[in-house]
Amino acid sequence: DDDEVLLGQVQRMLQSPKRIALSENFAGQWLGFRELWHNKAFYRNEAWNRGVYDELLFFFDELVKSDRSVLELIQSDHTYLNERLARHYGIEGVHGNHFRKVALTPQMHRGGLLRQGSILSVTSYATRTSPVLRGHWILDNLLGVATPPPPPDVPALEESVVDASLPVRERLMEHRANPACASCHDVMDPIGFSLEHYDAVGRWREREGARSVDASGGFPDGSTFTGVEGLEKVLVDRPELFVGTMVSKLLTFALGRGIEPSDAPAIRKILLKAEKDDFRFHSVIQFITQSQPFQYRKTRP
Repeated sequence: DDDEVLLGQVQRMLQSPKRIALSENFAGQWLGFRELWHNKAFYRNEAWNRGVYDELLFFFDELVKSDRSVLELIQSDHTYLNERLARHYGIEGVHGNHFRKVALTPQMHRGGLLRQGSILSVTSYATRTSPVLRGHWILDNLLGVATPPPPPDVPALEESVVDASLPVRERLMEHRANPACASCHDVMDPIGFSLEHYDAVGRWREREGARSVDASGGFPDGSTFTGVEGLEKVLVDRPELFVGTMVSKLLTFALGRGIEPSDAPAIRKILLKAEKDDFRFHSVIQFITQSQPFQYRKTRP
């Protein structure tokens, strides 16, 4: 009941090596990269899955440990690599099997969540990218916007008669031609297209087949952007969207239940307080533990 005591315990726990469980369990569920182990559709091989999994695990844990702004999950000047993963990304100068913090330049096309192999892989199919899956993932996990499931009578893209040699952007036009599909695809696809410079396993590419990659994207409100840089800028320029979603996900994790309308005032209060401290991770956790839903949560029988 004492705020100072509570704050001290929160700080102690966030500095403990046991905090890695927060990255494995909370971040793994929220961002979906645990699917690399639990879903055969995303399994490549032991070394690949372990490499991209550890990159995001160490990246998230370092943000927690160092009490950095949660916006660095979107834009970052570093990541964690070993030699095999660095070679996969085309980054030189990293040697050995151990993961270490690596400073990045814009030419490396790496950094935040949207540039990491784990996220790019679990939002793709085995042999090709999926702007639909990527757009859905961004809406749901970064913006907190739920999208309905596809109608049951609509065939998957692979089952359609669209020319497989066409770029994914043109192939998806077939789905948007169906009014039953257009309402969702018109929202998801333009967001997902902005990540088309990354292939199904997260490698950077300038061309898709014989054509140059078109990474232009946009939001339903008519705003447009190009590439991952443009998408990241939109998210960072409107931090309340991403941070608000993260706070909701963290509160869900902390309470062990879904968010209810009555939780909205507490989430807004946490967001406003955290903004004054540059949305640092420890502040977000501190204000969650001081919130009414957390302090008055019901104990399960």
